[in-house]
Amino acid sequence: MKTIFYTVVFGGLLSLGMYAGNQALSMPDVHFSYATNECVEVVNYTDEQFSCENYPNKFNHVWVQ
Repeated sequence: MKTIFYTVVFGGLLSLGMYAGNQALSMPDVHFSYATNECVEVVNYTDEQFSCENYPNKFNHVWVQ
């Protein structure tokens, strides 16, 4: 009985970790300029096409020169 419980818990945690990793890796990188503090480029990792005019609510913030 313990083995089944541990297997279910481990499987659930593994699935949750894989889901979170997939979400983090699919967020676009939005490059902001140090000098102007404005968006200069968006790097998309999925089929969704974001740009500086319409970047998503959640993204990886990258500072560039």
